[in-house]
Amino acid sequence: MAFPGTVKELQEIVNSKTMVDDDLLEVLAADQRVGIQKLYRQLLNRKKAAQAEKERLAKLFTHERRLGSPEIMIAGVDEAGRGPLAGPVTAAAVILDPQILLPGLDDSKKKSPKERELLAGLIQEKSLAFSIGWATVEEIDCLNILQASFLAMKRAISGLSVKPDHVLVDGWEIKGLGIPQTAVVKGDRVSASIAAASIVAKVARDQLMEEMAELYPQYGFHQHKGYPTKEHYAALAKYGPSPLHRRSFKGVETAMKTLPFP
Repeated sequence: MAFPGTVKELQEIVNSKTMVDDDLLEVLAADQRVGIQKLYRQLLNRKKAAQAEKERLAKLFTHERRLGSPEIMIAGVDEAGRGPLAGPVTAAAVILDPQILLPGLDDSKKKSPKERELLAGLIQEKSLAFSIGWATVEEIDCLNILQASFLAMKRAISGLSVKPDHVLVDGWEIKGLGIPQTAVVKGDRVSASIAAASIVAKVARDQLMEEMAELYPQYGFHQHKGYPTKEHYAALAKYGPSPLHRRSFKGVETAMKTLPFP
């Protein structure tokens, strides 16, 4: 049995990104028209890619399911902004339903800014709960960046509208959390909820630094988000540190010592 339509009609189906069922693929496989066979291969590859993505996303919930999700509320938590010379450190906590897969969910570092923004919106829409926590520049300078990161994580977790039964943390356990937790090495690569938290935290912090760029345009925060770049060091050398700069960080300390800024 051949495909009842024309090559042009099948091309429209391909262009629409519609997923086709196995029955239609079977019909297309038997149609010997060259144009139909070319489009059939595209649809077949698309179906294989979709299945592979579904399996990848399901695997990302391994840690959560092992702990009893969805019956047990599992939150993933991660931070963004430990390395910058300026700006707060941001954390996010997210509780996901493992039965709701989020296409493209992955470590925030593997995504473009636009992809992260789209995913952050999807995560906030589909998650059972999410929250964002911050630790200020002053807290970073007072506590050190690691302890400030833990503080931001605690704030994110405490801000969840649903209390988690267990927390998956990227990297290290959070001392004094008061909730059962598991530290997951490179968690943003292997845990769906931690990956989601990494994206929400990254997008929130980037948006803040873009707003700060309007207050302090000379530093280029909209480009590097406070991270140590050649351009950022040059601005520090020229203008000295702003109120957003972490004065306990080496690069900022150097600028303070070499220029007459308070």
